[in-house]
Amino acid sequence: MTSAVQTSRRAGVGGALAAGAVAGALASIAMGMYAMVAGLVNGTGFFTPLHHIASLWAAPDAMMGSMEAAMGGNDFRITAGTAVLGAVIHMMTGAMYGAVFGLVLSRLHLGRGALLATGLAYGGLVFVMSAFVGLPLAAAIFDAGDPISNMAEMAGWTTFAVEHLLFGLALGALFSLAHRHADVPAQTAVAR
Repeated sequence: MTSAVQTSRRAGVGGALAAGAVAGALASIAMGMYAMVAGLVNGTGFFTPLHHIASLWAAPDAMMGSMEAAMGGNDFRITAGTAVLGAVIHMMTGAMYGAVFGLVLSRLHLGRGALLATGLAYGGLVFVMSAFVGLPLAAAIFDAGDPISNMAEMAGWTTFAVEHLLFGLALGALFSLAHRHADVPAQTAVAR
């Protein structure tokens, strides 16, 4: 009996981590799109956020080139390989934060109504963790310097905060949607 309970718990933890990772990767796309539109609006370039994220592993040349091109009137300069690397890093990070969110939610058993607020609060927590712990730590580990350690300041603190709140809100919405679909079979069974 004990091994059956442990197996069920492992499956529950694994499912929560997987669901959170998928939701986190999807939420990171919403966050990234906001960052790219913000780059367009503030004049630093539409693809600059992707180049900026890629500077974790790549030289910051593409980021600087994108910003310089935007100052010269070309808001859509892209270095494709660097932008793809930035997107991959961003989605992997989103998946990691999403997995943690999924695990936490599996322990809280919240109703649909509370998921959006919980996601928004989690986005705020991810903002604080990223700006003050995660990014400086990543910059030190990968020797990425100021573009990574000071990403929040370079992107603009307000923009960076809104990006992360949007990430959390998207996470909460995705889990709320999944919760709604999980309730449908139970409601159908009761109606019969």
